Amino acid sequence: MKKLLMASTAVIGLTGAAHAEDVTLGVILGFTGPIESLTPAMADAAEFAMTEVSESGLFLDGSTVTPVRADSTCVDAAAATAAAERLITSDGVNGIVGADCSGVTGAILSNVAVPNGAVMISPSATSPALTTAEDDGLFFRTAPSDARQGKIMADILMEDGISSVALTYTNNDYGQGLADAFQSAFEAAGGTVTLSAAHEDGKADYSAEVGALASAGGDRLVVAGYVDQGGAGIVRAALDTGAFDTFHFPDGMIGDQLTANFGDEIEGSTGQAPGTDSEGAAMFADAVGDAFDASSTYTSESYDAAALILLAMQAAGSTDPAAYKEMVETVANAPGEQIFPGELAKGLEILAGGGDIDYVGASAVELVDGGESAGNYRQIVIEGGEMATVGFR
Repeated sequence: MKKLLMASTAVIGLTGAAHAEDVTLGVILGFTGPIESLTPAMADAAEFAMTEVSESGLFLDGSTVTPVRADSTCVDAAAATAAAERLITSDGVNGIVGADCSGVTGAILSNVAVPNGAVMISPSATSPALTTAEDDGLFFRTAPSDARQGKIMADILMEDGISSVALTYTNNDYGQGLADAFQSAFEAAGGTVTLSAAHEDGKADYSAEVGALASAGGDRLVVAGYVDQGGAGIVRAALDTGAFDTFHFPDGMIGDQLTANFGDEIEGSTGQAPGTDSEGAAMFADAVGDAFDASSTYTSESYDAAALILLAMQAAGSTDPAAYKEMVETVANAPGEQIFPGELAKGLEILAGGGDIDYVGASAVELVDGGESAGNYRQIVIEGGEMATVGFR
């Protein structure tokens, strides 16, 4: 991914780990804002990997890992940048899990990570624009780009016999990127987008937006928004006015709050979110137990983001980002011994002995094109007022 060679003005973290150290990782997610119902489980998952590594006693001569949380807000680039700067200057983190939403992730990458030489792995930033962002080889993501999600959405709808949709998207990098990718793929497949219109988050009334979408018509309303914000407002207005009664929901809308808000009012609606039926997904759920909801959107990707940073440090024998950034893809991909959730100690031991690993993790990690996730999705239908997984792609 866009490996522009730039000189960093500062390099965070330690220059090595010749003896046991307390390694710190930042976890910067939208603990407030439009996806705040998703981020607690995401943070718990990232910290679950850190605990697993610390308790192994095998990480960099017995080093331990401490998480430090920061709030990206998901939507406020200035606040997110300030929070990330504090992680580096005040907390001295050795790497960053995050950020979450695409706009703030891009802001942190360009304003904080690149100038300070900080590795960051996002579990959920999906904008296609991040693929070509200048990153000095420091940025990776375990969530697939919306260039792929747009194609998946189009395939699902066309296979369901839905050839005409209205489309609304949250007015930011995530929403615009996904809307463009979906519309391009849907129209290429022979579908029609009757209207593509942005909506702003934080409004009390979305009747005007829904009125325009209803006037344009369509067999289904695609809502590329946030489950805790404007996306939910759009759905409520559509239901209350009778404009639409079935919807298609991409990842930003897929969470427990969706069915808590609407239940069987959205019966028959469809959607997708990153997910896999791989062996690692089942092992992750077993390892987590009831500690948190392992099935929540982007929890698998969050566990994997933290695990990859720590395994890359072990492979490099260093917590210096300039050294371990070169090992992220190496530990993520073949060749090597496959490593699954709950097996991080095994991976650490192999790497310490000079061996190779292929980290599969909870989300079937495969990094391509310089740090992009190849990506997998679970297909969802609302049945009996609940989200049912009906397939994987």
